Amino acid sequence: MTLFEAILFGIIQGLTEFLPVSSSGHLALFQNILGMEDPERLVAFNVLLHLGTLVAVFIMYWKDILPLIPAFFTLMGKVFKGKFKFSEYTYNERFVLLIIIATIPLLPAALLEDKISFIAGYLSVVGAILVINGGVLLYSDKLSRGNLTIGEANGKNALFIGMFQAFAALLPGLSRSGSTITGGLLSGFDRQSAVKFSFIMSLPAIAGACVLKLPKLFEETESMGQLGIYAVGAVVAAIVGLLAMKLLTYISKKSNFKGFAYYCFAAGILAIVWDTVTSISM
Repeated sequence: MTLFEAILFGIIQGLTEFLPVSSSGHLALFQNILGMEDPERLVAFNVLLHLGTLVAVFIMYWKDILPLIPAFFTLMGKVFKGKFKFSEYTYNERFVLLIIIATIPLLPAALLEDKISFIAGYLSVVGAILVINGGVLLYSDKLSRGNLTIGEANGKNALFIGMFQAFAALLPGLSRSGSTITGGLLSGFDRQSAVKFSFIMSLPAIAGACVLKLPKLFEETESMGQLGIYAVGAVVAAIVGLLAMKLLTYISKKSNFKGFAYYCFAAGILAIVWDTVTSISM
C-alpha cells in the first residue's frame, strides 16, 4: 500500500463512517476500483482505520463517555445485588446498559461476517445496497419527530436500534450511522439523541473488531513494514472523522438527510455501471 492510498482511505473512512453513506461500502468500492486484492491485509488495515474513528468518537463525546466508565462498575455492583429495574439506575448506568443491550445483536452478526464477506468483492451488489441505503435515509426524513431522550429509553429501544447496527455491519453499502439513527427515530428518539446514541454505541463494535482482527497486522513481515503508512491512514481517519461528526450533528439540528440519500443513489448507480462496463470489456 502506498502513502497516497493510506491517506485516501483515511479520508474515505473518516467521512463515511459518520456521515450516513456507508464506510464499508465506499472502502469496498475504492479497493475494487484500485485493484487491491489482498483481503486479509485489507481487513487489518480497515480495522486500523476504524481505530482512528474510534479516537474521533472519544474526542467528540469525551464528556459523555468518561462518566460511563465508573458507571459500568457501579451498574455491575447493583446487578450482582439483584437490582434489575431501570428506575434503580442512574442516568449514566442506564446509558451503559443501553449500549450493552444494543451491542447484543452484533454477536450473531459476527458469526455470519466471514460467510458473507465476499459481497464486498461484487461492485454491483455494493452499489445496489448503496441505493437501498439512500432509500433508508429518505424514509428517516419522513418519520415523525419523537421526544424520547437517552435517559428515558429502555432495553427494548436499545435492542431495536442494535438490530439495525447488526444489519449494517453485515452489508457493505448500508450505513451504520444512517441505519442506527433511523432505528433511533423509529424508536421515538428525538433527532439529536438518536445521533448521539448512534455515535457512542459504535464504541464497543469498533473496539471489539480491533481486538479480534488487529493481530493480523503482525502476522506477516510485509505488514509490519507497512505499519507507518497504516498509522498515517488512521490519523487521517481520526481527524476527518471528527469533522464529519460535527457536520452531521449540525445537519441533524438544521436540516435533513436528503442530500446524503441522493448521493447514495448516484454512487450506487455509478458502481453498478462501472462493474457492468468493466465486466463487458474483460
